[in-house]
Amino acid sequence: MVVATIAFGMGIDRPDVRFVVHLDMPDSPEAYYQQIGRAGRDGAEAQTLLLYGAEDIARARSFHAASAAPEAQKAVMRTRLEAMIGLTESPACRTRALLACFGETLAGDCGHCDNCRAAPVVEDATEESRKLLSAVHRTGGRFGAAHVAAVLRGEATEAVLRHSHDALSVFGIGADRPATYWRALIRHLVVLGALDVAIGDYPTLSLAPEVARPILRGEQAVAIRAAVARPRGRETRPAREETPAFATLRAWRLATARAQGVPPYVIFHDSVLQEIATSRPATLAELAAIKGVGQSKLLRYGEELLAALG
Repeated sequence: MVVATIAFGMGIDRPDVRFVVHLDMPDSPEAYYQQIGRAGRDGAEAQTLLLYGAEDIARARSFHAASAAPEAQKAVMRTRLEAMIGLTESPACRTRALLACFGETLAGDCGHCDNCRAAPVVEDATEESRKLLSAVHRTGGRFGAAHVAAVLRGEATEAVLRHSHDALSVFGIGADRPATYWRALIRHLVVLGALDVAIGDYPTLSLAPEVARPILRGEQAVAIRAAVARPRGRETRPAREETPAFATLRAWRLATARAQGVPPYVIFHDSVLQEIATSRPATLAELAAIKGVGQSKLLRYGEELLAALG
């Protein structure tokens, strides 16, 4: 199993990459599509994970704004970035949303992305957004997400007391919501462009008046993905079946690869071994009928493989 982490580069050309992990957000759907496409090239199941926060969005927007590229090119870069941001926040099928970025359509939902496997619940957050934007304004636009959330929740932290923010009218008006909710809403308002994030010694929030003002006035509604607690111990997707036959074949493959000084996937991919373990061929002819078992590999490994399979 190979994990490819984008933060450390993607100089990987292997067919058996099982996971691709992004530690921050790519700057375009094109880059994202190209990078996640390195997983599962052998046809077996693979997964991708994208981790990002409001600071990543703000940093990317700031980078594009400060670019020395011509204005026409900067406009294209901004469009691609906003498309990527929209993809990360989409409550719909992500595969359909990703393909739409390239002008392609999918007849139905893919059924395997996180949104398809556990459809998100969307709830109205207009009033909470007004509270949050008011808290950012009342605290002077000089504090980060944790501080603003503490004010909303009525938490008398050292920083809240030192700045006398416990005396503000917004202190405690969001005590009915957990801090995780306010952080999620902050990220969403950054995506909408209602909040700006200044990247310095630590990120600080401020209002983006043109977008924030209609929300504060109640002229624009805001919806957010509702947090749904996942039952403890529940897996998000079924694990690969590790049958005794599959384990035996993998052990044979590992020993053979070590003897030859080559990576195991050069002998056979996991998907091929899985098919062999499932169908349990008894003859070379039956083994040759399995996809991925070519004539050269049949001649080289066929007898050994059947012997290992027993």
